[in-house]
Amino acid sequence: MVSYKRLNPEDVQFSSAVLSEEPAPVQEGVTVRDPEECEHPLLPQRSPCSATTGLLVLGCLLLLLCGGWLLGTMFWLHSPSNQQPHRPPPPATAGTPDSRGRTGVDSATAAPNPEACSLIPEAWRFDCYPERGAVVTREMCEARNCCFIPASSSSSSPRRPSGKNGIPWCFYPPEFPSYSLVSMNDTSLGQKGRLVKEVKTYYPGDILTLELEIRHETETRLRVRITDPSNSRFEVPITVPNATKKAESPAYIVELSKEPFGLIVKRSSTGAVLLNTTVAPLFYADQFLQFSSALPSQFIYGLGEHRSSFLHDVHWNTLTMWARDVPPTELTNLYGAHPFYLAMEEGGNSHGFFLLNSNAMDVALQPAPALTWRTIGGILDFYIFLGPDPGSVIGQYLEVIGSPAMPIYWALGYHLCRWGYSTSNATWEVVKNMRNNGIPQDVQWNDIDYMEHFLDFTFDPANFATLPDLVKDLHAHDQRYVMILDPGISSTQAEGAYWPYDEGLRRGVFINDSDGNTLIGKVWPGLTAYPDFSDHVTHEWWYDNLKRFHEKVAFDGLWIDMNEPSNFLDGSTKGCPSNNLENPPYTPGILGGLLRAKTVCASAQQKHSLHYNMHSLYGLMEAKASACALKSILGKRAFVISRSTFPSQGMYSGHWLGDNRSQWKDLYTSISGILTFNLLGIPLVGADVCGFSEEPQEELCVRWTQLGAFYPFTRNHNAIDMKPQDPTAFSPLACTAMKQALLLRYSLFPVLYTLFHHAHVLGHTVARPMMFEFPKDVRTYGIDKQFMWGKSLLVTPVLDPGVDYVVGYFPEGLWYDYYMGDSVRSKGEELRLQAPLDKINLHLREGTVVPTQRPNLTLWVSSGQPLHLVSALSEDGSASGDLFWDDGESIDTYETNQYAYIVFNVAQSVMTSQVLHSHLEATYITVQSASFYGVKEKPSRVLVNSQDAAFTYRANQVLIVADLGLNLSQNFTISWM
Repeated sequence: MVSYKRLNPEDVQFSSAVLSEEPAPVQEGVTVRDPEECEHPLLPQRSPCSATTGLLVLGCLLLLLCGGWLLGTMFWLHSPSNQQPHRPPPPATAGTPDSRGRTGVDSATAAPNPEACSLIPEAWRFDCYPERGAVVTREMCEARNCCFIPASSSSSSPRRPSGKNGIPWCFYPPEFPSYSLVSMNDTSLGQKGRLVKEVKTYYPGDILTLELEIRHETETRLRVRITDPSNSRFEVPITVPNATKKAESPAYIVELSKEPFGLIVKRSSTGAVLLNTTVAPLFYADQFLQFSSALPSQFIYGLGEHRSSFLHDVHWNTLTMWARDVPPTELTNLYGAHPFYLAMEEGGNSHGFFLLNSNAMDVALQPAPALTWRTIGGILDFYIFLGPDPGSVIGQYLEVIGSPAMPIYWALGYHLCRWGYSTSNATWEVVKNMRNNGIPQDVQWNDIDYMEHFLDFTFDPANFATLPDLVKDLHAHDQRYVMILDPGISSTQAEGAYWPYDEGLRRGVFINDSDGNTLIGKVWPGLTAYPDFSDHVTHEWWYDNLKRFHEKVAFDGLWIDMNEPSNFLDGSTKGCPSNNLENPPYTPGILGGLLRAKTVCASAQQKHSLHYNMHSLYGLMEAKASACALKSILGKRAFVISRSTFPSQGMYSGHWLGDNRSQWKDLYTSISGILTFNLLGIPLVGADVCGFSEEPQEELCVRWTQLGAFYPFTRNHNAIDMKPQDPTAFSPLACTAMKQALLLRYSLFPVLYTLFHHAHVLGHTVARPMMFEFPKDVRTYGIDKQFMWGKSLLVTPVLDPGVDYVVGYFPEGLWYDYYMGDSVRSKGEELRLQAPLDKINLHLREGTVVPTQRPNLTLWVSSGQPLHLVSALSEDGSASGDLFWDDGESIDTYETNQYAYIVFNVAQSVMTSQVLHSHLEATYITVQSASFYGVKEKPSRVLVNSQDAAFTYRANQVLIVADLGLNLSQNFTISWM
């Protein structure tokens, strides 16, 4: 048999040299078991021996163990620094390995060696009994042939027998059975090999022969697929690039271990180990797939959707992925599933890892640092992205899953909503109050109140009779209307009375139960059926319903909620069958403990596959159907905001962070949510400003509106029976502060719109973690109380009550107060900033130019106003920036060359504006004024296109040139001397 042991460096072989010959014959006397064979005990009892013999053997083993451990530890301690910096000390083996990787004691007939087990450091113990809530005893653990050692009493971590995360008491021994690599051949993209395992594990349905494929897809992208060559298995139905040739000069080195099989990926330039799966055994059973890897550092990000700090805690922290309707809660699987992480390396490099798998899974982090992927279906299909900087990693990830759509312009305005507008007239009054107070608002929303009996594609003929007129009024004022839709379609209306259900039945668009009948759950309208968005027929039915309703109410965008999909029942009205889909051998740590908890049955049937495989894809597929329908109906870019998300979602929708609370903690945690979703390719993201549930607090709502003004997507939304929390509901002082924050956002629309262009075309982030711009400054790695817009603007919000100051970290360099231009030179330090209630601190980074506009009540009006250019000069007097401009709503303007693109550069006291791509839209815009922060001496003369111009110079080294009247579509220069 083949058994697992941790590798020493000399055991590692390069993939180009490993097993290029024909497959090795199976050793005589060793039988490869059939996967369907009846289960046998994994390790039979050893035959008895005398006490004397046992003592002699034990003494020899102890000497070998100590010697092996000492030599291994010395080698590890003296290995070069470019070897894996966090590599675990190799445990001693029970004997000298032979040519097959076996030791003198056959691990198929021996319990784990206690001494070998004790030599494994606590941080490197990989959980052999991960079932949540299990009180693991020695007998249970050893039945799985694993090591059992209670965690040391000095440890502060919770104990695994309590069912909580913590140091595992039951963990894999060095010789746990795993796969061997028995053949390897070159292909046009890399290598392809065969993995074989000869002993079954403790989960049923072991697949004993696997196919390994390594694809060198690009210089910075490696793909690895491990599949069952005998049977097709579910694969995630999203489109990914199809590489056609092998990368010639990859930034990575792939090394393989034969026995046990292991994969090591290193960065060519530094030798940093990015992936090392030799640290724990590989599992590949029908409903349990698991592999582990060492991590190069503790700095891990991504892995959504969870409520946590931006930087994940690697101290025995398990993150579960299975879409679930639940208000944001720590240590809980939330609305979406995103099996992608970004990791920082020593020296500021970074890489990314993406497991293309949609089944329920756990991702277990531990302080070694290391990570374990544990999923219950599909295949192992993963990518490694080499970056080397964090922004490049995200761009490479989005090349695989798809770049986010360019939003329609008004998506970036202020959105107002609540659950509890009792009538359309009440909704209308809020809009009028906003206008009367001169507060910007682009979009008014309605929650489920507008529906008749909560039925999709209806509106209440009594309470919302004036809804069509409200929408017409919004359009007349250059505003837009968005409505909510839930996927659940009422199944209890009289036949012929509710077209969406009747027509859906006729076309067969609904999810079926395991018997092939329409599955019935329960949500707001009562008993409901669930559209199957994996079926193109459903997309057509969805479009027809939207078109029919748009003829009555001319909505402009969609808010798709409850699409995990949510269910007030567990499964269906008939329950769910008792089988291995509903009760798999292993259930990840999902809320409720059952796959069907508050959703439909895992055994439910969809067009593409079982719901067991498709569950976390539901929101993605509904978003795609919705975006496609809106484009067809409106002939413009689609605006869709979805609660449930999956990789590729940014191509079709944005996301809001769900049903948060009106608490200061939720204000703070919203920043990590915004930053994480920018990593995940969904930059159009925001949290409910002022909080959704609980009574709003005035101070909190002011501070939240200030922070929300810098969410990529900003919407104020609250719950039924709560007091109003739109800006006009508060005191004049608070209302004015909120108005100022929103006017600031509207003035920065050219910056935000250009950032979204770069996200769409280049895969950049919009709301950006500070470490993206300062990857060599380790102090930025954990910052989630500040963030940046692109590379230029640093946002430092107040996140605590009752204070008029805020402390923020400023990386080394020159920074300018955005409002006044005062400069501060930081050595890489925290600074205390004044922050009265009407101010959010905003700073410009040296070397940047940002285009701004005179704000107005809607972006349609604002976007036609003259530009003001603000340049923040570096020490040598240089700066640069850019502007993307189009009509704001047409589809694919960049792809069809219907846009203008202008770059601004400052050097040696000269600003140049260069039109790199011209378009009619730019001719409508003028540049009215320009400010230059950091002009060290008062100029004697300013020239605009070689003509003298009036200027103002302030004592804080700010130069202002006004009344320019320059056309944006023409090149120009501004110089001073």
